[in-house]
Amino acid sequence: MKLSIIVPVYNERTVVERSLTQVLAAPLPENMEREVIVVDDCSTDGTTEILERLAREHPVIKLIRHDVNRGKGAAIRTALQYATGDFTLIQDADLEYDPAEYPKLLRPLIQGHADAVFGSRYLAGEQTRVLPFWHSMINKGLTLVFNMFSNLNLTDMETCYKVFRTDLLKSIPIRSDRFGFEPEIAMKSAKRRLRIYEVPISYHGRTYEEGKKIGWRDGIQALLTILRFWLIDDLYVEPYGRGVLNNLTGTPQYVNWITEIVRPYLGDRVFELGAGLGTISARLMGRVIYYVAGEKDPLYLHALQNRFLRTPNVLAIRFDPEQPEHYRNLPGPFDTILCLNMLEYLESPESVLAQLLRHLTPGGRLVILVPHGPRLYGPLDEHMGHRRRYGVAQLRQMLENLGLNVEVVRDFNRAAVPAWWVHGAVLHRKQISKVVLKLFDKTVWLWRLIDRWLPWSGLSLVVVARRPA
Repeated sequence: MKLSIIVPVYNERTVVERSLTQVLAAPLPENMEREVIVVDDCSTDGTTEILERLAREHPVIKLIRHDVNRGKGAAIRTALQYATGDFTLIQDADLEYDPAEYPKLLRPLIQGHADAVFGSRYLAGEQTRVLPFWHSMINKGLTLVFNMFSNLNLTDMETCYKVFRTDLLKSIPIRSDRFGFEPEIAMKSAKRRLRIYEVPISYHGRTYEEGKKIGWRDGIQALLTILRFWLIDDLYVEPYGRGVLNNLTGTPQYVNWITEIVRPYLGDRVFELGAGLGTISARLMGRVIYYVAGEKDPLYLHALQNRFLRTPNVLAIRFDPEQPEHYRNLPGPFDTILCLNMLEYLESPESVLAQLLRHLTPGGRLVILVPHGPRLYGPLDEHMGHRRRYGVAQLRQMLENLGLNVEVVRDFNRAAVPAWWVHGAVLHRKQISKVVLKLFDKTVWLWRLIDRWLPWSGLSLVVVARRPA
């Protein structure tokens, strides 16, 4: 294993050498290597010369320099491009946090319990310097507000000692350039449902006379950052995976509409192809005896396994529909197979369905949800990775060729068709803004009421087909 230690540095001439010496000498778990990625954020006090000398003396140090001062968040964003470790730890260069406590921070990650570990200054650590009352109150107040909006129960959201699985941290977009990094990464970790652990740490805080840089303006910025990323679902680096999954997490009323259409056709043993983040799975699995959620993307699979870690009737497995060997280990048979927003991504959907049907019991149902209307195909589909949109006759013919009896054909979400056409065909947009999606979701109740009265076909298509007994 390897640990990537990210050290943002700005004007720390008096302490940076002592700090990095401690980082290089810090104890690590057995058989763990380290790399130290130092980002000099355009220091002007002589720090640069010290860092260049240390980088020459210690090959494990990778030194990157910003041409202009951009802030801590920007430095971390830069450093992540060079991180190659299994885990990534953020280490400030000011000696407030003790590198000797690395093993304590890493233990929950190595044991497989956590995806992220936050070092808390307010749990019972070995030693903590007593600092001004109002500084502590502001920190605790920000943590309280964060907990209210994230539904977590952290004791120290603003801690600078955070360790992550590197693959997960790299998949989260970091937008904040300054100290807003802390509330941003904490809120996005909460929304991504990462398993977050806290451990007590020692804290040797500095006063402003000693060089502390964070101020009251950063406290206001932290509050605004909490609110911003509570409202906005900016959770995955773009472009990452099936973009529709990220959009669905922010449209719960629309997802409820989908699940109400699909739910009546579920049996007791269900396999969902391409379960993604589990947004739909979580709403369907309640009345099912055995629910298998298959997903090929490692990050989405990780989210699934976290989400259903303690749900006894749900099994999340790695399943790539275009890999024949994955079918051999599929824990079937099933009386229902769900292909929800999946066929449009596949190169050969008919061959995938043919292999899936071998695991469908006689009399079992195949339930499909696809984008409807080939004429609506455009930039939005291309950006989302869609290979096609389906017509009713095309999909019916494919299912009948596979020997299935088509029982239900239903298009829905007609109100969204004009907006989709305008965004794609007229404005040539590649995505619909999250604000528009939020507004749409808040008014889904109205679109559902008028859906059947609109004189054109819907944006989505549900087809239910049964395998002959």
